[in-house]
Amino acid sequence: MRYDLVIFDNDGVLVDSEPISNTLLAGYLTELGHPTSYEESVRDYMGSAMHRIHELVEERTGERLPVEFDETFHARVFAAFERELEAVRGAVEVLKGLAEAGVPYCVASSGSHERIRVGHRKTGLDAWFRDENIFSAEDVGRGKPEPDLFLYAAERMGVAPERCVVVEDSGLGVQAAVAAGMDVYGFTAMTPKEKLAGAVGFFGAMDELPATLGL
Repeated sequence: MRYDLVIFDNDGVLVDSEPISNTLLAGYLTELGHPTSYEESVRDYMGSAMHRIHELVEERTGERLPVEFDETFHARVFAAFERELEAVRGAVEVLKGLAEAGVPYCVASSGSHERIRVGHRKTGLDAWFRDENIFSAEDVGRGKPEPDLFLYAAERMGVAPERCVVVEDSGLGVQAAVAAGMDVYGFTAMTPKEKLAGAVGFFGAMDELPATLGL
């Protein structure tokens, strides 16, 4: 294997949360007077940190979202996670294979630490992650497409950026990885590869990833 660290995005890569989150986000924005379809939510916000939602809404409408927006949205998302969330098919097997091969890995997500942990507990992925290999946009202040999160994860894991590979399913995430000087593979289960420009390769099912990485 030619990499010393595998950095996973979380939502849509490890946990199948994007359909849940974007359905709820579109509904909540529409409820607040900012009509948004599911498709528009995926297009504009998938892979981004919460601050991007606030910034885009204000940029487009001149209005600010209410101060309780994040708290209300997360409460709705977490309740839905408890009812519906599942791990991405094949994710556990990939993590198990990396662990058995002694290949370091971590997660670097635009979501909050609480969101990551809620999803991992529900899906059983908490067995594969410790606090030491979970990183959130909360840790750096600027989410994807800025490279800060991936660079921070690499630094904390003690690996040079050029020795890292990122597994992403959003255009913003691919942009962040490229800006960090890392190779990135695009997961196309939900996002067509033409929207993941900059990735060095693509795969459509998680069980394809080990061979893609040369594991």
